[in-house]
Amino acid sequence: MKLIIVSGRSGSGKSTALHVLEDLGFYCIDNLPIGLLSPLTREATNHQSGRLQRIAVSIDARNLSDEIANFEDIHHQLTQTGATLEIIFLDATDQALLQRFHATRRKHPLSNDHTSLKEAIHSEKHLLEPIASLADLFVDTTELSIYELRDMVKQRIIGRREQEMALLVQSFGFKHGVPVDSDYVFDVRCLPNPYWDTSLRKYTGVDQPVIEFLEKDPLTAQMVSDVIKFVDTWLPSFGKSNRSYMTISIGCTGGQHRSVYVCEQVGEYFANHYDNVQVRHTELPHLKPVTP
Repeated sequence: MKLIIVSGRSGSGKSTALHVLEDLGFYCIDNLPIGLLSPLTREATNHQSGRLQRIAVSIDARNLSDEIANFEDIHHQLTQTGATLEIIFLDATDQALLQRFHATRRKHPLSNDHTSLKEAIHSEKHLLEPIASLADLFVDTTELSIYELRDMVKQRIIGRREQEMALLVQSFGFKHGVPVDSDYVFDVRCLPNPYWDTSLRKYTGVDQPVIEFLEKDPLTAQMVSDVIKFVDTWLPSFGKSNRSYMTISIGCTGGQHRSVYVCEQVGEYFANHYDNVQVRHTELPHLKPVTP
């Protein structure tokens, strides 16, 4: 029996993730009280029906704070039932969540006459920390559309076979902030910067002129090799400790040239050695297409 717990702050995309799991055959329950997790898991484990062999539930801040605070004990109980348990935690920046609530005009579950929306969003982060700290997969949805989130859930969760590590290699720009879902962060700002060549400024790290520029400097090949060597050395150890997901973030200043190139090279290497590898460029969707 497989149980997936989907949690995260309000507005982070829990409903979207749960709908994807439902479409893929999971028996889904929205906003399940934490106290019912253990009875549900025991019942499903003893049930012969295939309908209850894959269950996904969402848990949010509407649960009692005491129950959330004791989540670690409940998590331990669940691992003793024989069920396969995974926790997915979704989150976004405070500003992104504020904008989403303003756009939908929905009421935050923790806001009231004495608590503003901003205060409720901040408070919810601390309230859900006991769940976030035990997450197998942490997803930052700040820059994801609904469609991108749906694809990520499908590829990272459903596409992964049992006992298989799912690896995400993503580029980003330090000036936009480090992705909060990072497990490892590599800084490649020491590499030569194509931005200062005005003829290359409009291109990205997947375009041939930038590739040729970066590959002229031996430091680039050394950086790629060192990142691959480090990850390749430690990834098996994480797999042996039952780690299911790993997110490698590679950053330069703007997330357009150097980090994109290195990310592509690292992603290509691991795609040839692992079955479930994704490459994502967090800043490229925001750039205007290059005009020849």
